[in-house]
Amino acid sequence: MQGEAQREEEVRVQREVQRGVRMNPVAVLATVMVLLGMAVQFSLHRVEEGHVGVYFRGGAMLQGMAGPGFHMMLPFLTTVRNIQTTLQTDEVKNVPCGTSGGVMIYFDRIEVVNTLLPSAVHDTVKNYTSDYDKPLIFDKVHHELNQFCSGHNLQEVYIELFDQIDENLKTALQSDLTEMAPGLKVLSVRVTKPKIPEAIRKNYELMEAEKTKLMISTQRQKVIEKDAETDRKKAVIEAEKEAMVAKIKYEQNILEKESMATMEKITDSIHLAKEKTRTDAEFYKVQKQAEANKLLLTGSFLELKKIEAMSVNNKVYFGPDIPNMFLGDGEARMDKRTIPVTASGGQK
Repeated sequence: MQGEAQREEEVRVQREVQRGVRMNPVAVLATVMVLLGMAVQFSLHRVEEGHVGVYFRGGAMLQGMAGPGFHMMLPFLTTVRNIQTTLQTDEVKNVPCGTSGGVMIYFDRIEVVNTLLPSAVHDTVKNYTSDYDKPLIFDKVHHELNQFCSGHNLQEVYIELFDQIDENLKTALQSDLTEMAPGLKVLSVRVTKPKIPEAIRKNYELMEAEKTKLMISTQRQKVIEKDAETDRKKAVIEAEKEAMVAKIKYEQNILEKESMATMEKITDSIHLAKEKTRTDAEFYKVQKQAEANKLLLTGSFLELKKIEAMSVNNKVYFGPDIPNMFLGDGEARMDKRTIPVTASGGQK
């Protein structure tokens, strides 16, 4: 009984299968379309701008690379990874660092700005996988920071040399990348202030507060000194100004005196020249008059003058004694009896 029932069930199943095979062409076509769509979906991929697509098949990296845009690949056999070739910032967080004094500090965040050249993508990814930044940047940052901290104490790392960590870390990273991955360039590194133990941090805060007070006192002292220096310079300037004014006035008075003396000298020279000219003129006049008189004073001229003088004499003398008249040395005296004198309209 059980065998017959099982046989009938098998016959029924075979009939259903045969019925399904007869109805399968539409379903098969639909299945093919679905599979084709899935194949196209998994084979068509897109590479974003600023990225390069690298392909892997069976875990092995292929030679070709794809630029931005849509591309096709063998579905399920080939995989693609987009590698960024523009500027990117890798953040390395919570990096432990031990100083030379044994103090453990932590750098909360370190930012490394870098870029990978498109021509170097294939070699870099082949040598260091698509996550190349982990061995080349993240691990190197840990190593270089620990190297730096182990060679310096907390005071140097936290205060004195902190401003140099960025540049030193950038130089160290780029030096290693030049040999390991020439196409990877580090443009800048930004390091945040490290976290230190709370007790030490409070001591630093107190120390900074004292330094601030000292700086305030120093600045106040400098201000006072600067004010005093300013007053001194003002006094010096005023004294120099007064001395300069006095010197100018003195020189002005000297120039005035010299000008007056020069003017008086010129006036005296002019007066002397005038007097000399006048004296010379008078001397010349007298000299010429004397020469003229010398030429005029001849015997005939004197006789003429004597006669003229006698002719103008209108005096009349009466009496027995008529005075003699002397005409000059060497001249003959005229007797009253020999020279009659008449007056106009009078008697002889």
